[in-house]
Amino acid sequence: MDILLNYMDQVFFTPYIYPDTWREDEPLRQLINLFLITNIGGALLYLSCATASYFFLFDHQLKKHPLFIKNQVKLEIQYTLWSVPWISIPTVALFFLEVRGYSKLYDQIEQSPLGWMKELANFVFFVLFTDMLIYWIHRFLHHRTIYKHFHKPHHTWKVPTPFASHAFHPVDGFLQSAPYHIYVFLFPLHKVTYLGLYVIVNMWSTSIHDGLFLVPKALKPVVNGASNHTVHHLYFDFNYGQYFTLWDRIGGSYLDPSVKLPEENKVWKNKIN
Repeated sequence: MDILLNYMDQVFFTPYIYPDTWREDEPLRQLINLFLITNIGGALLYLSCATASYFFLFDHQLKKHPLFIKNQVKLEIQYTLWSVPWISIPTVALFFLEVRGYSKLYDQIEQSPLGWMKELANFVFFVLFTDMLIYWIHRFLHHRTIYKHFHKPHHTWKVPTPFASHAFHPVDGFLQSAPYHIYVFLFPLHKVTYLGLYVIVNMWSTSIHDGLFLVPKALKPVVNGASNHTVHHLYFDFNYGQYFTLWDRIGGSYLDPSVKLPEENKVWKNKIN
């Protein structure tokens, strides 16, 4: 995150906002700037990805489903934009620790003993590590004593659009994002790789809410795509995974979407089968 922070200092904050007497490395200034970058950047990333997906990928026939809520898109956006600033508070605290040098992020690829090969391995391990943790966090949020307090708002959208991808209760949203932040305090990762993964993760979250089932047939048993996540929104107790079906299969919570999607929804049935 310090890459973005330094860039914004150079092009905006230092020349236009702050007096020369307030150094760029002052903790309070860094916290303020990180809060602004996280909120504005996060909102723009969400709105751009979800809008593109909604207009170019999302099947608008799904809006005819009886479980689709009146004014649902507007409600999804409103809920997300209300939630993001609250989610950003603990997120910014973690970004601040990264910027102050407490994480294992590094600047130069030469600092990795295997160079770019290790970065590729880091990418794969990051996905596997976060997929495992998100599965168990997500499943925990479905526990009957927890669900109604934190995760239930996300399941308001039984037939989600891409704008539902980030429509979480703040506690829910932070907990499910925590594995991405935890990773860099446990394992070395290049700063550019981390930023790239941050964007990819947000794009993936949008894609599994777009109702477009583009996963190649050979990968459907492995990849947790939009069809699997649609089943999750409809039936709650299945398909908690983020990227893959591995942990759902291990945890006994996998449900094949081609078997369980409702017969009355011909659009979903035809796409999967």
